[in-house]
Amino acid sequence: MRRVAACLLLTACTLANAAAPVAQPLPDVTVILDVKGTYSESAFREMRREAAQIIKTSGLRLDWRMRADAQNTTFNDLVVMTFRGACSFDPTLPTYDELGPLAVTRTANGEIQPFGEVNCDRVVSAIRPAMFGEDYAKADLLVGRALGRVVAHELVHMLTRSGQHAHEGVQKAALSGKQLIAASLPLDAIDVDRLSEEHSSR
Repeated sequence: MRRVAACLLLTACTLANAAAPVAQPLPDVTVILDVKGTYSESAFREMRREAAQIIKTSGLRLDWRMRADAQNTTFNDLVVMTFRGACSFDPTLPTYDELGPLAVTRTANGEIQPFGEVNCDRVVSAIRPAMFGEDYAKADLLVGRALGRVVAHELVHMLTRSGQHAHEGVQKAALSGKQLIAASLPLDAIDVDRLSEEHSSR
């Protein structure tokens, strides 16, 4: 209070003092991106936006760092997502026919770990049959949207420490290519509550 009163009395009090920088709170969760293949900047930008938009309905705020930029930094909570394959759309490539999950979350001794892995080739192959017409002009944006939903799905597993799936929304056990690129695919209300409860208990 003394400093404020002195500032009011002195004519030399400047706006610079009043505009002193305020430390911003750390994000609730930082996602480290470990890219083992190739990727499109626009696809990853859309991925980050989409995943953050889905998760923020629970009140959680995400931050994103490439693995090389994450050293010597303090984090509230940390998860690592590894990306393999080509995380972009190439119309000349054939459909990737190998069966398997789009992404996985690692476990150890039955406990879910903060490590996930996305198979970009499978994600791109999943959405390719759902694309048509003008979709090809925004293909990398749709790849990013799909990746964002896959990442959000795995984040829910990691942050709730549960393998539970939902009947609706992005946390369904299986998502079609059409669902991955639809205009919207939010969390089910139950998953929003589970994430909120987990966050408030930390």
